[in-house]
Formats: sequence, structure tokens, C-alpha cells
Amino acid sequence: MELLDRLNNPPRAFSPIPFWFLNGDLTDDEIRRQLRDFDAHGVHGVVLHPRIGLRDDIAYLSDTFFHYIAVAVEEAAALRMQAVLYDEGMYPSGSACGQVIKGHPELASRGLVLTDTPLPGDTLLAQTPRGALVERFSGGTIRGIHFGEDDGESNAPKSADILNPLAVERFISLTHEAYWQRLAPHFGKTIIGFFTDEPSILGRNAPRGMKPWTAGFDRLFTEAGGRLADLTALFDGGENEGTRLYHRLILQRESQVYYGTLSRWCENHGIALMGHPHQSDDIEVQRHFHVPGQDLVLRWIAPETGDTEGMDTVMAKCSADAARLMSRPRNSNECFGACNRSGNPWQFTGGDMKWYIDYLAVRGVNMFIPHAFYYSLEGKRSGERPPDVGPGSIWWPRYAVWANYMTRLSWLMTDADLHAKVAVLCRNRDLHAEAVAPLFKTQKGFQYLPESVWDECREESGALCCRGRRYDAVLGEAELFPTVPHAADAVAPDCFAEPAQPSLRTARFIRCGVECWLLVNAGETDIAAKLTLPTASPIGRFDLWRGKAYRAATERAEGGQILPLRLARRESLLLFACTEAEWQALADDEPAAGLPAPRFELTSEDPASLTKTYAAVVTLNGSPADRPAQLTVDAEEMAALTVNGRDCGASFWPPHRFRIPAGTLREGRNDLRLTVTGSLANRYGKEPVWYGLKEDGGG
Repeated sequence: MELLDRLNNPPRAFSPIPFWFLNGDLTDDEIRRQLRDFDAHGVHGVVLHPRIGLRDDIAYLSDTFFHYIAVAVEEAAALRMQAVLYDEGMYPSGSACGQVIKGHPELASRGLVLTDTPLPGDTLLAQTPRGALVERFSGGTIRGIHFGEDDGESNAPKSADILNPLAVERFISLTHEAYWQRLAPHFGKTIIGFFTDEPSILGRNAPRGMKPWTAGFDRLFTEAGGRLADLTALFDGGENEGTRLYHRLILQRESQVYYGTLSRWCENHGIALMGHPHQSDDIEVQRHFHVPGQDLVLRWIAPETGDTEGMDTVMAKCSADAARLMSRPRNSNECFGACNRSGNPWQFTGGDMKWYIDYLAVRGVNMFIPHAFYYSLEGKRSGERPPDVGPGSIWWPRYAVWANYMTRLSWLMTDADLHAKVAVLCRNRDLHAEAVAPLFKTQKGFQYLPESVWDECREESGALCCRGRRYDAVLGEAELFPTVPHAADAVAPDCFAEPAQPSLRTARFIRCGVECWLLVNAGETDIAAKLTLPTASPIGRFDLWRGKAYRAATERAEGGQILPLRLARRESLLLFACTEAEWQALADDEPAAGLPAPRFELTSEDPASLTKTYAAVVTLNGSPADRPAQLTVDAEEMAALTVNGRDCGASFWPPHRFRIPAGTLREGRNDLRLTVTGSLANRYGKEPVWYGLKEDGGG
């Protein structure tokens, strides 16, 4: 069965492609060593990200800089890895680390201000009863690549006006063309894309309340019928015809001048425009990305706050639906950056990472860009937007498990024909987070249709049709299509759970000609329900974490196939329809025998490695069952188990469930050794985080 063959051996191109922070004293040998280490752990691609902490003598876009970039690209080519170029000397993109405005101060970012007192250098646009509308330089900056160039520091590079075609042309000339001149033979081969990172019209640290602007925009605005005086409403949250026109024209300008220009350059040079826009619900500019993307950082969403409340929760559907609408096979997310718990740097758990991966995948994200793998953690570098979720993490020795999981999910959700019968009509930066939350909680698939495609939508026999898709209900600007039902009640869910399961997330789709249901537990407690799948076919189960396929025991009913669903906290599961012969060829899921809870005793503690080691003895009378056994322990944070000297794997979130392979346990004495590794917040964070077996009284 092709589906299972591919899930068991997904192509290397679907591996995670992490940000690699090039942030230290680069050397050829160390660059090569780290790339080989990534490859050995199942990571077959990197984003080459210049980052604060680079040696001072490695100037951005200098010959020395490009020497190290070339070493990385050439080693990646030798390893058959993929490389993504990063288009800035940190972020936000568009300024070439300040070089765009060097010698060209007129290309600096500009903004619109309402003031009682114009300043020297301001351009007066309109005098209104509420004050003067003036254009002025924003004073915005970006974060640079050397110490002393960060936010608020004197050498922070100045941001450029990305609404100005001359600034964007200079940006491309300085960056993209320079990479092309040196690395052209690798474009479209090892080099698959250019990453643009949350470009900001004003730059960082612009004055509070300033609005995006560019030279000559007053003329464009008035020629389009706008009244400049109406724009005073921008400064008190008001809305009128002028403010609506302003937002539309700013979006058009940003799309055409910045994203459109970069997109054409990448296409003409055989690579993809990748990265993400400034905001989680920026959907319209995604049309310019060959790999639409978004950015999950700063714990904007989290297990403790849920995955359906707030604007940022729409980000995964934003990029995935944009890609689907444009028939782009891949969409990405720069994920995990500074997603620390309780404001404590490096307090980022394996359970958190699993939750984020599943949040993204079930919504259709199929390229994971972990933020970040650090070249160096020396000195201040360890505190720069942590944590390291790769070689500097506690789970790196067993990272292949994570890489394989992300790779399987990425392949699975690529070219997946999604079952979505609800169309959600949306405008840019208004993706109706509150309206779609009930769809997630009732397992109903939907597709965002942004304003730019509304003129392609047609009402046909009580349904909405757009780009070859048919939708049976409409949410959002539903009054535009009055003959289509305006309530999701008109649409059946992807599957029926009894009792209702508001924490169950689903995606129903066709992959390799097979009907599939990806199920994710987004909650903090186990799910137990009777699940009905609307199909008459036998059902198989695929454990995406372990990489194992089994038969599902189902019962035929009028509504489809019924099966018991048990989905533990942080678990995911793939169910798939198959033929009778395919179902017969699957193995039965061999149930594990419960192992009596042993009494573990602490035998050693190593604060330097953040480990506590426990030992226990289990005595079994008679021959142990010739089947797997399961041991459950409650510990913080990562736990690894050996039984009679045999490695039984690691678990990354509590409760830790270990599957002990058949034949490991023996009659009589069995020696168990449990090693618990604590959070790196204990080494790099603001405050210590307890770790160990919870039965010891901690946690």
C-alpha cells in the first residue's frame, strides 16, 4: 500500500528545515561537523540564518561572510541536504543590515503621524481640525548580526522603506544578486529558496501610534478618491471610507512592491520565495510566496491557553489554506521560537513541542522550520531568543524520533485533498478566529477564501463554488451569497464523536487515493469516545510517532464504521480506509501487558548534566508473557528506561509510557533503570525548574 510505504520511508525532502543560527566564531570544520551531525539525526535541510553573535570581522555580505555561506552550501550539497538562504542580516527583512540606506538616507522607512507640532524635516500632508497629518522618517531599526546592533543599541541597523521600489531594488541588488553571483550553480538544486522574515514597513521601535507610509503615497491615495483628512481616524481606531481605502492601498503597495518583486526574482532564479509576513492573519500577501508561511513564536498560542482563542490561533490555517487555494504543494511554519513557559528562558518542554507540531500538522502545515539550532551557545548567545530545540536541547541524542515524526507528517499533509465543506470568507487581517473556533471543536473542515478570490465564487444549487471546490455553507461575509446556508449546522463533521469531544482536532483528506483522518488530542486530558467514520471501508490505524500500522476493530452501522477511540494527552493518530485484503494484511495491535508499578529509588544525581537516575527491581514469577509490557511513570521532564540493560527508549512528556519489547523481561529478577533529565532552564533560565519522579514529592 503506497500510503504506508511512504509513511514508513518518507523522502528526505520532507524533513524539518531548522533555522541554523550562524552566531559565533565560524570555522570551516565546525560548519561541516554540525551539518553532518544534523544529517545523522534525520535533519536534512537548514535555513542559513546570520544571527547576532557573529564575529565582528564577519561583516554582512562581505567576502568573509560569503566564504562561510559557501562552505555550508557545498557541504550540504555533498550530504544531499537542502539549504534555504536567509535574505537579511537578522530581521525584519528588507534593509540588508542597514546597507540599503547607507549613502541613500531618502530610502529609510517612513510613517504617517498626527501631531500638533510638526518637526523640522516633516512633510505636511494636511492640516485638519485635529492636528497636522505629516510624513516623517520612522526612525525604525532592525536587529543586526553583531553585539551592539540589537534593539535599542546604538549600532542597530536602520530599516528601509519596503514600499519604495527603489529601496526594494537596492535590497535585492545587495543581497539576492550577491548570493546569486557566488552560488548560482546550487540554485534550484541544493538551494531551494530564499527566506524573507516578517518584513516591517515602519521597522522595529518606530514611535508608538505611527502608521505605515511612503513618499508619494498621498498622491496615490487622493487619486484613488481618498480625503487625507479622513486619515485622522487611523489614530483613534475609527473607520471610514478613507481608512478603508488606506488599508487597501497599503496592502496593494506592499504586495506589489515588496512581495511581488521578491517573488518574481526567486521564480526567475529557479527557487522559492519562502518565509512569512508580519502578522499571523496576513493572508493576501501569501499569494506571492511559492511556499506560503507563518511564524509561531513567543508563546502566542500555548497548551494552557488553547488552540482556538485569539487572532494568532489562525496562523496555521492561514498559510495552509493559502497554499491550497493556489495549488502550492508546501506551506511552512517557523515554530517554537521563544515559546518558553512562565517567562523563564529555556523552560520549553517536549510536551510543548509535541503540542505545537500537532497543532500545525492537523491544520495542514507540511514544512516545519524549527526555531532554532544554535551554532554557538557561548556567553550571551544562549539568551538570544531561546531555546535551542536541536543540538543544544536535552533530547538531541534521540532527536531522530522527532525528525521522523515531523517528516512523516510533512509528507502526509503534502498533496492532501482536504475535505472542507465550509467556506470562510475573510479579509486580510480578519480571519474570524471566534467564528471558526466552533468548527474546530466540532470536527468540521473549512477553507478560508480571502477577498481577492470572491469575484471567482459562484452560487450553484445552494452551494458556493470556487476554483473547482464546492462548499455547502458559508461563514464570514455570508450576505454576499444569500442562497448558500449561513450556518455550519448544514455540514456534517469529518467524523462523529460520542460523547462530543471539543479537544479533538481532525483533518479529513485523500492521500495517495486513500481516505484518511488525522486525529489530534489538543487538550490536557485523555480522550475516550465512540467514533463513527462516514465510510463503509475497513479501517486501518497508523501510529505516526512509532511508525506502526495496525488493523482497527470496527463495527458496521448505518452511519459508517464505528470504533472505540482512545487518544491520550499529546497523542495523534492516523485512521485510513482500506480494502478488505489490505486490512487483512495489517497486523493486530499487540496489547501490552501492564507491569506492576515498581518502587524506584534515587541512586544518583548529576546537577551538571541535569540528570537523576533511579533503580528498581521487579520480580516476576513464572515465565513472563511473550508480549510487550507497558510501564507508566510520572516524572518531569525527559525520561529514558533500560530493562536488564536493554534500552527501552525515551519519553518526552508525562505521564511517561514505556513499551517494553517482548522478550525483555525474564523470570525472576528484572533490573530497571530510569534516567530523568531536567529542563535546561536550570542551566540558562531565570529560575530553576524541579525535575525527577513526582512520587519523590516534586512537580
